[in-house]
Amino acid sequence: MERLDGTVIGREDELAALAAFVRAADGRSLALKGEAGVGKSTLVDHAARLAAREGHDLVRVTGVEAESQLPYSGLHQCLLPLLGHLAQQEARHRGVFEVVFGLSSAKPPPSAMALGIAVLDLLSLATARGPLMLLVDDAQWLDDASAEICGFVARRLSGSAVKLLITLRSDVPSRFDSAAMPVLSVGELPADAARQFLERRRPHLDEPDREVVLEQARGNPLALLELPPYGTDGGLGHRAAARAPSVRAMSLPRRLQDIYGTRIKRLGAGVREQLLRGALDGAAAAGPGHADEQRYRMRDVTEAVTSGLLIVDPITGDFIFRHPLVRSTVVQLATPNQRRAAHSELARVHEANLERRAAHLAASVVDPDEQVAAALEAAARSVSRRGGAAAAVSWLTRAAELSEHTADRGRRLDEATHLAGQAALLDEAEKLAQRSAPHFGMADSLATAVTSACSRFYQEGDVRAAHRRLTAAIEELRDDTGRSDTGMLTHAVDTLLAVAQYASDPVLWRRTEELLDSLGDRVHPLSALYRDAWGDFVRHGAELRERIERAFADVAELAAWDVSRLGVSALLVDSLEQYRPYLRQAVARERESGAVSSVMTMLRLIMMDQMSSGAWDEAEESGRRALDLALTRGFTLFAQHSRACLGMLAARRGQLDRARELQAVVDAWARPRGVKFLTQTTEAIGAAAALTEGDYEAAYLYAIGITPPGSFETYTHQASRSLLDLVEAAMATGRREHARRHALAAREAGLPEVSPRLALMTYGALSITSADGAEADAMYARVAAHPATPSFPFEFARIGLAHGIRLRQRHSPQRAREVLMRAGDTFDRLGAMPWAERARGELRAAGVSARGPASHTTPLSPQERQIANLAASGLTNREIGARTHLSPRTVSSHLYRIFPKLGITSRAALRDALGHSPDASQT
Repeated sequence: MERLDGTVIGREDELAALAAFVRAADGRSLALKGEAGVGKSTLVDHAARLAAREGHDLVRVTGVEAESQLPYSGLHQCLLPLLGHLAQQEARHRGVFEVVFGLSSAKPPPSAMALGIAVLDLLSLATARGPLMLLVDDAQWLDDASAEICGFVARRLSGSAVKLLITLRSDVPSRFDSAAMPVLSVGELPADAARQFLERRRPHLDEPDREVVLEQARGNPLALLELPPYGTDGGLGHRAAARAPSVRAMSLPRRLQDIYGTRIKRLGAGVREQLLRGALDGAAAAGPGHADEQRYRMRDVTEAVTSGLLIVDPITGDFIFRHPLVRSTVVQLATPNQRRAAHSELARVHEANLERRAAHLAASVVDPDEQVAAALEAAARSVSRRGGAAAAVSWLTRAAELSEHTADRGRRLDEATHLAGQAALLDEAEKLAQRSAPHFGMADSLATAVTSACSRFYQEGDVRAAHRRLTAAIEELRDDTGRSDTGMLTHAVDTLLAVAQYASDPVLWRRTEELLDSLGDRVHPLSALYRDAWGDFVRHGAELRERIERAFADVAELAAWDVSRLGVSALLVDSLEQYRPYLRQAVARERESGAVSSVMTMLRLIMMDQMSSGAWDEAEESGRRALDLALTRGFTLFAQHSRACLGMLAARRGQLDRARELQAVVDAWARPRGVKFLTQTTEAIGAAAALTEGDYEAAYLYAIGITPPGSFETYTHQASRSLLDLVEAAMATGRREHARRHALAAREAGLPEVSPRLALMTYGALSITSADGAEADAMYARVAAHPATPSFPFEFARIGLAHGIRLRQRHSPQRAREVLMRAGDTFDRLGAMPWAERARGELRAAGVSARGPASHTTPLSPQERQIANLAASGLTNREIGARTHLSPRTVSSHLYRIFPKLGITSRAALRDALGHSPDASQT
């Protein structure tokens, strides 16, 4: 709005920031945020022109409030011009788009991560011939599903040729508020610039009117344009001074709507009817629509163009709203009957579009109507298949309201309740179900608060609701000097810390720490230890090992839950191995009728310790025990955590289909609920699986989704553990500077002092990324000589493989062979077959004759041999279970232990492997 003859007035700082953004060599994202009418779209126009001059392809779309309940409608707008590249994508990525855009209902909805990776892949293909800029106006109106994917993509544009620029209203909350995008605030024009703008655009205003407009507009460019013509008859000039106080009391958007309303009321009834239909159908404020998107096309509305309410799109010739405030004013001025009539007409326009038609039908009736209810139900099922459970809940609820029969109403409410639970809309599910689920009203005791929070947390994963409930209860007890409840206070604090850990949200952690600080010496010493270990453990890591050792010194006095929590603390600093006996004893004592929830955690801790030490078969068994117990007891959070651990193990072993299946299940559950501890783990599984497969680009995208290169952000627990993943992926994709920066940052953050494994990984990363051969050798020597190296065989083997490759490339074949043989033998022993094969390939390149995997000293047991033969014959796990009197899950467990013994990673290789196994002669 500030632009005049190609010049943008009063925005020097913003223009400089946009120029730097557009000309940056690397991909990145930026959000322009400000109030309505402040000139965000003008800045986007400027950025678009600059990007076009710099050789960028442009895709520009506008978020529309009327579409904010249609899942993926915004994403479809963004990607529609790029869908010609779909044919170049792998089938798995094409399949993702087919599901979310409603082209196929045969597949389950993808996880946000799978869709995000597919979008990144599509963008990569689109930039093969040059850079691309995506511009999204009014992004606050994008549907939640699209906003989530756009945020996912925005955080992973580093290293690409894609830039994403969006605008957001500062007065409208959106999913982008938590997307961690860089924000450029666009404020009011400075006084001098506002005066200059007004003088040039409204030169005939007399001085008193000009002063009133400047005062009323408060530097808002849209207001500077719109207020002057209505100074006399609109009541905003010096001739209407009596009305000025009431005008000043109105918010600026409300004043602008008042102006637009005056113009709308002067239009003929037919023109207003056309405007209402256009507004309710999502006619954009700016920018052309797409040819295959059916929209209501406003007709005979020249009068509205003359009044400054509409403009004519120069490309399509369509009438479009000049500004979103015009559209919202049109809707607000219409009577309920007028809105219902418009929706009814629009439902006929969208007869062929199930979901759009249903949305308009729902708004077109008041009384029960079974036909409309059935249409809404069909649309809800359609949208839920594409991952739009929140929209489905809304439509099913409306369908229930419009049902003519009690049975149909109850059935639809039940389905809405179920979908609300699946979508993590737990408060909504409670209202719909009206059953005896836990509620969050004010409680009479701290015990009630802890119990209700634990139910919401462990069973449903609602970390934010649990955190709110616990925080309020602890604050109430803190402020009530007449109550003590010391023991229950400690339980409440420890539960709050667990919630904060799983949330892994800096805001929640800061609130938690501030609350604990306010409690002073009422915080138990063990609770203080948990706070330091589960929160910013990198900062406290050097002293934590000693504190944990002192706490375990009186293990006989510790409750099972404190053994469990201390075990979690020890795991984070890699000292759990020495306390494993205590965990096993507690599991044996508590599993049947004791602290069963603590047993679930301890089994998972035992599994993680076994993974670290290389006992992967035992780790698989411990993980399955933890999963089975959590499922049996209804502890969904712990079940998902166990699945995540099993997924990481499968990724390391090369069982990629299983790893990705578990990754998708956990991510689909955890991401909508904001359980970032688990979503960080699913990103780590994705990186591990991609590295195992040799897809280094995907591995890099997953790794930087956890933490950007050179950063180990507070409360991001996977950041340090994924150190080698990011470094290896960056090196393999030519991002050497990123890899080196990350390795140096690990050393500067003091990771070697936090734990022995982080020491190995830091020295290994420094070795891998060093440009100096002598330094690389020295860092590898530190890894090999570290006393903790035998406790972390997989990490040591990975570092050895990378160092062996480097030695071979430096023409040191003898030294390379020694290192590579050691790494290959370790991978064989662990059952990490793809890694072992990679090591053998490097050995061949170093001059060692081809050799197979190391022989396994343990042959298949008779039962394993029977199961393997049945699987090789083509039977399913269920069919095998029927013949062997085992459950399908037990059969699956046996097969995943059999694969590493045979040196394979899939059922397809069973037949050949059985003929060459050490006990083949037994059959």
